[in-house]
Amino acid sequence: MPITNFEISRRRFISFAAVATLLPMAACQTIGSAGNGIGASGSANANINNIRTGNGLSGLVSDSTLERAAGQQAAYMAKAGRMLHTTGWGKSFEARVKDNEIHGAAAENIAMGRMDIDRLFAMWMASPPHRRNMLDARFKRYGLAYAEAKLGSDERYWALVLAS
Repeated sequence: MPITNFEISRRRFISFAAVATLLPMAACQTIGSAGNGIGASGSANANINNIRTGNGLSGLVSDSTLERAAGQQAAYMAKAGRMLHTTGWGKSFEARVKDNEIHGAAAENIAMGRMDIDRLFAMWMASPPHRRNMLDARFKRYGLAYAEAKLGSDERYWALVLAS
């Protein structure tokens, strides 16, 4: 039985749809592997909690929902090659918070560069707006993630999401 143009178009569409579905998952793997991207919150517990308790505040608890939101932002910035709180799709921080069902007060710190977690938190503490976010007494939870600027690069895009 001969193949019609409709069947060829249908096959192309199905192939395209399959590839389009797999691409976002591949990007998630880049930021989601052990020690890279999602999962960075665990290695920041000492930093964030020493900062908070050293300033008379209670510590924060790592939260997977906030970590996922931070990972989304870090991945977007790495893909775009620039630091922004608003994505190229017009998604503001407030919209991303709502989309991730984060309720109450929330804030986001972002950074980019070749740095370890100690240097990252030192830079944020040296910046008044970032410091204010980390020392906000309303916040009880946090999520930290990063994405490599390029596969295998030591330059990273970082995002920290804090929430009540």
